[in-house]
Amino acid sequence: MPLVEFLDLAQNELDDTFKYYEFQQENLGYRFVEEVMNSLELIVAYPAAWTKSSVSTRRCLVKTFPYGIIYQKRDNPILVVAVANLHKEPDYWVSRL
Repeated sequence: MPLVEFLDLAQNELDDTFKYYEFQQENLGYRFVEEVMNSLELIVAYPAAWTKSSVSTRRCLVKTFPYGIIYQKRDNPILVVAVANLHKEPDYWVSRL
């Protein structure tokens, strides 16, 4: 059983952001995905350690990039609700819950 699952919209955000960064500079998209994966490893290891974004979600910041991973802590798996650009409207993802 996977330790992390993405809502379809969150997976789309990850994919679109990868493409955007890769278009901006070669390998930057890959560096972004690597930092997201590092953040996900920390979330899996310490799911309650990150800042609450709502009653049922938490946010882990992605190192070096202006993004946060919005997730719900469950028994298994962790559910990624959004890969949120922190320069956008702050709670645009709330309707996904």
